[in-house]
Amino acid sequence: MAKLPDDVVKFFHSQHFTIVSTVDPDGMPHISCKGIVQIDPDGTIYLLDLYTGKTRANLERNPAISLSAVDEHKFKGYSLKGTAKIIKEEELKSHIIKAWEDKITARITHRLIKNLKGESGHDQHPEAQLPKPKYLIVMTVSDIVDLTPPPLR
Repeated sequence: MAKLPDDVVKFFHSQHFTIVSTVDPDGMPHISCKGIVQIDPDGTIYLLDLYTGKTRANLERNPAISLSAVDEHKFKGYSLKGTAKIIKEEELKSHIIKAWEDKITARITHRLIKNLKGESGHDQHPEAQLPKPKYLIVMTVSDIVDLTPPPLR
């Protein structure tokens, strides 16, 4: 397990979503967007998935996972590689659901503020229409890849 430096934890917490990559049955990459619920600096990341689809099936077959995010404005990004396990919906703890609800509230607030500033975006609040989580992905990070070009680090 790779310990996550404070700047990496802060970076991922500042992202509204991340890109999750898994491997499909044909060995091809599959990506999806997920939100991080919690990050433990010891290298454990918790992601709630709202849909039961290809990501779950891929992880049940092959636990290899990567989590990536970039901030175009700061020209910075990271990819975290590791393995994942699935926690079923009926096993989800209330504090994890509460953390997810808090994140959704923050995203709606962020969108409202941008709309009030006149920034164009989605005319509705899609976060408010999201279904409840179906399961939890618990990722154990084994490698941290800094995506920032070396001269800019």
